[in-house]
Amino acid sequence: MELPPITRRQRWAFALAATFTMTISYVDRQTLAVLAPRVTAELGIDEIRFGLLLSAFSVAYLIGAPLSGLWIDRVGARRGLLVAVCAWTVVAALHTVAPSFAALLALRVALGFAESPSFPGAAQTVQRALLPEDRARGLGVLFTGSSIGAMIAPPLATAIMAGFGWRMAFLGTAIAGLVWVPIWLAVAWTRRGVALLDPRPADSFPHPGETPDGAAFRSPGRFAGAAPLLRNPALWRALVLIVASAPAISFVILWSSKFLVRTYGLSPVDVGRYLWIPPLCYDLGSVLFGDLSSRRARRNGFDGSPDRGLIAVAACLTACVAFMPRMGTPAGAMAVASLGLVGGAGLYALLTNDLFARIAPTHVSTGGGFCAMAQSLAIIVAMPLVGAAVQAQGNYRRAALYLGLWALPGAVAWILWRPPAAHPITASV
Repeated sequence: MELPPITRRQRWAFALAATFTMTISYVDRQTLAVLAPRVTAELGIDEIRFGLLLSAFSVAYLIGAPLSGLWIDRVGARRGLLVAVCAWTVVAALHTVAPSFAALLALRVALGFAESPSFPGAAQTVQRALLPEDRARGLGVLFTGSSIGAMIAPPLATAIMAGFGWRMAFLGTAIAGLVWVPIWLAVAWTRRGVALLDPRPADSFPHPGETPDGAAFRSPGRFAGAAPLLRNPALWRALVLIVASAPAISFVILWSSKFLVRTYGLSPVDVGRYLWIPPLCYDLGSVLFGDLSSRRARRNGFDGSPDRGLIAVAACLTACVAFMPRMGTPAGAMAVASLGLVGGAGLYALLTNDLFARIAPTHVSTGGGFCAMAQSLAIIVAMPLVGAAVQAQGNYRRAALYLGLWALPGAVAWILWRPPAAHPITASV
């Protein structure tokens, strides 16, 4: 029996379910950063080794993301995301019993591998569910999932820590993620979900221009691995901007708890009152820039031209991270950090939408995996350097300055880099 045409509301239901996947992912990965002052004090972990903990997750994510992208393109987001969420929930819960730095390091590696399918699977879901004129907005919404998770983690983790200790905080945030499972089953485990998200032979997809009746894309050929994608300059153009912007964004997300304690003398519990603000602004930036790009596409038609002006504005906002340690109050520091995340979110939403418009739809998850890999690579390099700088200088001034300004040359390169044409199938369905 043929399915009726998919409605816009049904398309957005898939996009929102994918966004919730990113929320759960970031609650689990962000809990350590929130609890860092207490965890590092009790386990005797110094600034340099804390930087290594942050890098450990990213090393695993670096390796896992492109592989999981290939895997998601083969098995589909419907099943792939369910397996991934269940796996990383178990690993996140095991943080509760970590007795030492070495054990915590091993768990961060395991969590990085387990969470690596999250963005490739969620990005594939958004790309397949939404029409071209809605995809920039949809990707903007998708990136709010990560910041919503970063907003939820501080009050949730600190509240549990205040009542039951930091170990139970890891368990509580992990268990909370299981609420995602019935939502995903209700949305994706339907005939519509199977048709839209599961892999299908190339000749079973509608031709460009036809109304999709479930699966939204027609493959230009058999799946050929990552080689065609690696030859596409659109991928490398996106990776350059990710490497430039990820360190500043990650500094705010991963170091703010320790930054507030060291710089302003706040207690580890009190930082929860501030840490939700930058992720909220990340949401605003992601939705704002995604919406502006979608409005432009609706107004002018989807012509495949890059959003150079919006990228320039977003990059300048991202550079505000450089001024965090120079503010006199924690509220002031979080204000400029929030401006930085507005810009950083805009960069991610715009560059991802631009990339996905220029690659074959059968390579979207793989492309998302390479994007996540580039982000991880930037974190692997930058976070231990931040730890070393703070330990040597006793403050965050130089680290924040360099990380904030680092975003600008990458944005200039992206703007000046002439992009390839939009992919004909991606642009037409």
